[in-house]
Amino acid sequence: MNLNMNMNYAESLVLQTKRLSGTTPEDLNCLHGLLKQSEETLRTESARFASSLADLDPFKHSLGYLYILEACTAGTISKELANELVLSIARFISECDAEQIRLAPEKFISLCKRFKDQVMQLEAPIRGVAPLLTAIRKLQSSSEQLTTLHPDFLLLCVLAKCYKTGLCVLEDDIFELDQPKDFFLYCYYGGMICIGQKRYRKALELLHNVVTAPMSSINAIAVEAYKKYILVSLIHLGQFSTSFPKYTSSSAQRNLKNYSQPYIDLVTCYGNGKISELEAYVEENRDKFENDHNLGLVKQVVSSTYKRNIQRLTQTYLTLSLQDIANTVQLNSPKEAEMHVLQMIQDGEIYATINQKDGMVRFLEDPEQYKTCEMIERIDSSIQRIMTLSKKLTAIDEHISCDPQYLAKAGRERQRLDFDDLDSVPQKFNI
Repeated sequence: MNLNMNMNYAESLVLQTKRLSGTTPEDLNCLHGLLKQSEETLRTESARFASSLADLDPFKHSLGYLYILEACTAGTISKELANELVLSIARFISECDAEQIRLAPEKFISLCKRFKDQVMQLEAPIRGVAPLLTAIRKLQSSSEQLTTLHPDFLLLCVLAKCYKTGLCVLEDDIFELDQPKDFFLYCYYGGMICIGQKRYRKALELLHNVVTAPMSSINAIAVEAYKKYILVSLIHLGQFSTSFPKYTSSSAQRNLKNYSQPYIDLVTCYGNGKISELEAYVEENRDKFENDHNLGLVKQVVSSTYKRNIQRLTQTYLTLSLQDIANTVQLNSPKEAEMHVLQMIQDGEIYATINQKDGMVRFLEDPEQYKTCEMIERIDSSIQRIMTLSKKLTAIDEHISCDPQYLAKAGRERQRLDFDDLDSVPQKFNI
């Protein structure tokens, strides 16, 4: 397709964009080829093309609009112009046609990442949260796809403290991803969002994925995730095992503990159950935890020690005075013990009643009988989800078993097996 030489290049390209947009797939592919050929001109003459955006509709002419807008925003942007740029890109993300921008996903991703950088430069991360969520949904071919924009979106949610908004993408089951780094950051930032919402079980799941993910060499994301994984385990579970699952990479098993020694020592100190020693250790290493931006979580670990000690009492006593609880768990007064017990009852961490007249606490059994309609619906929903995941994993397993690269590697490994020593087979199979 040749551009009309009787008019300037920008006018001709805009004209072709209008003519070929939104008609047939063949026309769109033709336009895409034309835009790719024009990339260098779009960049060198970006100022001339910028004014032509007013002649294009962000929805009808999304592909051409994307190429021009991406080229016009490629240079250094001053802080004064950043606000105008943010508004322009946000409007385009909101109005563009998903089918058209998926023809040039790398351009759309580049534009969205530039948008993220600008809202951070403006120190207004909240302005990027909603547009990037929209961008993710338009870029995804399905909710199971992890895009390279997911980490950027979650980072803005963390910085803006929009934790609930971030949860909406964390509830998706992810089976497709392009770059391993995207997965590491997605799980790490996702873990931070779940911590912010006190959804510790989900946070542990995400951080566990980072720590145990395949890695040829240790990376900073895994180290920081491991530190938070330790702290959240202590807060939520009251314990932490320093042993790694067998499927953890050898690099992680060799190095993670070395980079996290203060946290490993914190686990030991926590296990002793002595508040005074734990507080002294935290104060001694305060600078290290603060430099890691984990001091707030560490303080929650200290606070959770009181809860764990109270929970241990429920396993031994049926009734106990508030004074005895305060003495046993090293609280300052019966009133403080009462506040801890009340909060734990409210959070569903223990089942008890308090007789304020005589200052006695009576510990009860879990009242849940697992026979209400609500509970049955929750159990049924969990079963349905597990069945869906099982079918999906079976399909993935079948797909992998037919993959040429997998079969080729399996064949090479099989040739190296020593069939006289069957015990060594698992060690030699490294797929």
